[in-house]
Amino acid sequence: MHRIPVTRRPGLEETAREHGYEFRADVGVPYWDETAYYRFTLRQIEGDLERPAEEIEAMCFQLLDQSLADERVYQRLCIPEAYWDYVADSWRNRDRDLYGRLDFSCDGTGPAKLLEYNADTPTTLYEAAVFQWVWLEDAKAGGLIPQSSDQAAEIHEHLVEAFQRMGIEGLLHLACLSDMEDDRETVKYLEECAHEAGLETACLAMRDIGINAAGRFTDLEDRVVATLFKLYPWEWIMAEEFGRYLVTSGVHFLEPPWKAVLSNKGLLPLLWEKFQGHPNLLPAFFEGDSKAADLPDSYVRKPLLSRQGANIEIVRSGKTSSRSDGTYGAEGHIVQAFHPLPEFNGKFPVVGCWMVAGRPVGISIRESQTLITDGDANFVPHVILD
Repeated sequence: MHRIPVTRRPGLEETAREHGYEFRADVGVPYWDETAYYRFTLRQIEGDLERPAEEIEAMCFQLLDQSLADERVYQRLCIPEAYWDYVADSWRNRDRDLYGRLDFSCDGTGPAKLLEYNADTPTTLYEAAVFQWVWLEDAKAGGLIPQSSDQAAEIHEHLVEAFQRMGIEGLLHLACLSDMEDDRETVKYLEECAHEAGLETACLAMRDIGINAAGRFTDLEDRVVATLFKLYPWEWIMAEEFGRYLVTSGVHFLEPPWKAVLSNKGLLPLLWEKFQGHPNLLPAFFEGDSKAADLPDSYVRKPLLSRQGANIEIVRSGKTSSRSDGTYGAEGHIVQAFHPLPEFNGKFPVVGCWMVAGRPVGISIRESQTLITDGDANFVPHVILD
């Protein structure tokens, strides 16, 4: 794995406009950096990232199987008891899921280490599925990168196929927080994939979902919502008045309720407990667990529930070296062995392996100037060269 400097495309401003991105003369596209790319070999992609992602996904499914007979899984993740049966039934029925992203620390020299699983509401999807592929084709055409360059970017076609296989009848509704640009753009892109799959769609804001006398969800035209893609965390829904209608709503959700287990950072100690010693897992424990004393004096403290790197604390040699602000942590924390991201001239990349319907289908890299990957991280493209 190497970070290679490269010249920015001369036509980036026009390309950004075509794809709905803002362009600034000084920085180009905000949160997108094409002045460098990361180079992998095909063996690294397939052996060091995709295969571990498949193994970890299978381990997650084993944990979900365990949860059907052991409700302590939900208890330890602080999932409200009122929803335990709801979550369990969604896994028992094998409700179909759409996508997620496993985030790894990877430098190409040893086993990639799982940092977390963004299983419910991952964004930067369009950049991973489309915009970095456009960069690859333009960069090859402009002679900026070798003509033999390839990319792990089969996300789009797999999303379309997944929508086609879901057997969705009638209207697919898609909803998010309308004031969050990343969420809006992700939903807009997924709507395009659904259209390509032959589905009819309707988008709305989460706050615009109504409830009729029968306890069914409705849209602004009073149409019953039968299938809903919601870019809105399960823990938020479960904490709201809105949530008490979930069971009566009859809605098929994307992502399904069982993703409440996998999107919780408490997944990490549960996986370590069940699969201790797996080369792609880091030792992790719930805070307060006596076994946490087995960790060395360098570790990372994470809230069970958070977004964009909020409320992360890195402890090195017993002292806090980094801490991010935020409003998360009331539900509790985990501690995970410290495994630093690789550093390339002051840049720290986290490698995301995208899963669609349980299969690894693409790679993305977000790069920060600190060891905590937050909302200010840039998306940097990658290439495969042998």
